Amino acid sequence: MPTTEEYIEMDHKYGAHNYHPLEVVISRAERCWVWDPEGRKYLDCLSAYSSQNMGHCHPEIVKALEEQVKKVAVTSRAFCNDQMGPYLKKLCEVVGPHLKVPENAGVMALPMNTGAEAVETGLKVARAWGYIKKGIPKNQAKIIVCRNNFHGRTITIVGFSTDIQHGNYYGNFGPYTPGFEIITYGDAQELEDTILKIGPENVTAFLFEPIQGEAGVKLPPKGYYTKVREICSKYNVLMIADEIQSGLCRTGKMFALDYEDVKPDMFLLGKALGGGVYPVSAIVTNSDVVGPDVIKPGTHGSTFGGNSLACAIASKALDILIDEKLADRAAELGEYFQEGLRKIAAKDTKVPIKEIRGRGLLIAVEFDGNARQFVEQFKEHGILAKDTHITTIRFAPPIVIEKEEIDWALEQIEKVLEK
Repeated sequence: MPTTEEYIEMDHKYGAHNYHPLEVVISRAERCWVWDPEGRKYLDCLSAYSSQNMGHCHPEIVKALEEQVKKVAVTSRAFCNDQMGPYLKKLCEVVGPHLKVPENAGVMALPMNTGAEAVETGLKVARAWGYIKKGIPKNQAKIIVCRNNFHGRTITIVGFSTDIQHGNYYGNFGPYTPGFEIITYGDAQELEDTILKIGPENVTAFLFEPIQGEAGVKLPPKGYYTKVREICSKYNVLMIADEIQSGLCRTGKMFALDYEDVKPDMFLLGKALGGGVYPVSAIVTNSDVVGPDVIKPGTHGSTFGGNSLACAIASKALDILIDEKLADRAAELGEYFQEGLRKIAAKDTKVPIKEIRGRGLLIAVEFDGNARQFVEQFKEHGILAKDTHITTIRFAPPIVIEKEEIDWALEQIEKVLEK
């Protein structure tokens, strides 16, 4: 078996350098722990960007995967399969109560694979709805997005990224898809002003993250979700919530928008939907937005979207999120973890800590200086975390973590940060 160093050398030699990972190789995982080829054990405090909400290799998900893959895995959407219908029914039943659904409309979903595909799907559906239902003149539809967003890395998405260095790569991915307006995150008044500036008749959607994860776990002012809902309803603009990272129990609620009991017109979902073992994503909205008079056969699709294996896994993942009450668990443990971090922040640390923020088990520590050095030192103490935007470290362990394991993590974090 190759060593950690040999695996890293192969990655570096044969793989494009589109990531800058920590020098650790994961060869085995269970619950909230991972091991490298030499048997060194680490606490996973990233959860594959919240894909591992229910923990690595959850036995029920592994069982569902094994049972389904022995029967049939992929058939393509050229045919129907016996897993997609029941899965979509369950997904719509789980998400439906959190959605704004007009009278005489039902809840519908469109299954895809990755988070970026869910975003692209949402953008296509929103534009089609704008032309077909709202009556926007062809090629005039505008979608409003937020500064410092992270919705993926496709050409269209990076075109409305304000991250010049890592998002649109100093313009080297252009020309970009037109039709997007960028506003300040958390500023509801600017959203309304921008709609009026463009002309409400030409705005089809507002796409945003209820919590900006990659930007450093940024939360908007209290009441923002409610105001956004009011504005979108006032001007007949689709409110599209990208809860690919913040949704499915991560923040202490099923969805981050639940903190203000706000219901969007569309959810974009992914990551934890795949149970940590398979890429599964979806948009969930109402039949007025994605019904057969808007999305017709052949207008959108995916070879793997809605495949039998994905549907069996995602269906079981939804069961676990609910049955194990992971939202309640994330709320309790998130506050416990944050309180421990606040105690560390109150001490004299090597680099001053400016802020501890987050919801549930989506937590950020912002330093008054470079944070990468500490991520690398955490690794040496058995903790894997992720730095973002130079000064911030994100902690998002699997929701199945125990308080005793959080206590251990806090001890290691304090050892690294103390002067």
